[in-house]
Amino acid sequence: MKKLIPVFSILIIFSFTAVAQEHPIPKRPVHTFSIVAWDSAGGEIGVAVQTHWFSVGSRVIWAEAGVGAIATQSFTDPAYGYFGLQLMRGGKTAKQALQALVASDPGEAVRQVAMVDVKGNVAAHTGSKCIYAAGHFVGKNYSVEANLMLNDKVWPAMSKAFESTKGNLTERMLAALDAAQGVGGDIRGRQSAAILIVKDKSTGRPWADKVVDLRVEDNPEPLKELRRLVQIHRAYEHMNKGDDAIEHNDVDAALREYGAAEAMFPDNLEMKFWHAVALVNIGKVDQSLPLFKEIFAKDTNWATLVPRLPASGTLTADDATIKKIISVAPKK
Repeated sequence: MKKLIPVFSILIIFSFTAVAQEHPIPKRPVHTFSIVAWDSAGGEIGVAVQTHWFSVGSRVIWAEAGVGAIATQSFTDPAYGYFGLQLMRGGKTAKQALQALVASDPGEAVRQVAMVDVKGNVAAHTGSKCIYAAGHFVGKNYSVEANLMLNDKVWPAMSKAFESTKGNLTERMLAALDAAQGVGGDIRGRQSAAILIVKDKSTGRPWADKVVDLRVEDNPEPLKELRRLVQIHRAYEHMNKGDDAIEHNDVDAALREYGAAEAMFPDNLEMKFWHAVALVNIGKVDQSLPLFKEIFAKDTNWATLVPRLPASGTLTADDATIKKIISVAPKK
């Protein structure tokens, strides 16, 4: 297989060159600041970004479990993301992949690209014509990069925040973005943000390999909104763990997970509803009734939903149990 890698790489680079020549350089820069990183403890790979441009996550950030992560920005070319991952998947390091694509790009002077592979190798490129203030810093297992900044303090602040913040990869990357904004950020302002984190090993099911995949497309405070979405994401992770615990007949663990989710979002009726349904399914009908009563008092549509669930197997309850549940709904 090793002998096939150079030929495979040549084909990818040839395809990249053809794409780069076919599509002219955009007239406007799409991106401002980002971070790519590999977590040596958990093995997760991620990329996060904020910009004054609509839907930055749809063009700038790329990641694949077991392969690497890429940020392609400034006068962005998404082909760096697509072909960069192909090269790393074929055995190239982040540095080798980036060097090959930059060398084949007639527009490299206006590109800013960073790559990290699954082994923690990192590489970055800031073209000579990226709009000031522009630059990057490659640290251990990560790179921070920015262009079109208010000042040149942005990427050093990102580096410091990432290295000094405790917690998981998500927290550290968000801290880097906050630090960038804190020292001035994009000279144009802010509009969208995104974060994508994948597992260290591929399961062969890309949809199952994403740890976090969140986007803020258009918001006056994209980083605040991104943090809010991350919090919601964590709450639903607790719900999912609760469901898994139910499947394994671990009732205590399930109730802990459901409780943790609801504590994070006490006004979320859906979390309470499925918690109550789970209680019924494990035979704790009386314990479910206060939850159902609270939910129905705020929205009677949930009471209408209850009788529809047994047919799908979602709710294990006979007619008498369903009537008992419905009885706690407000009387019309």
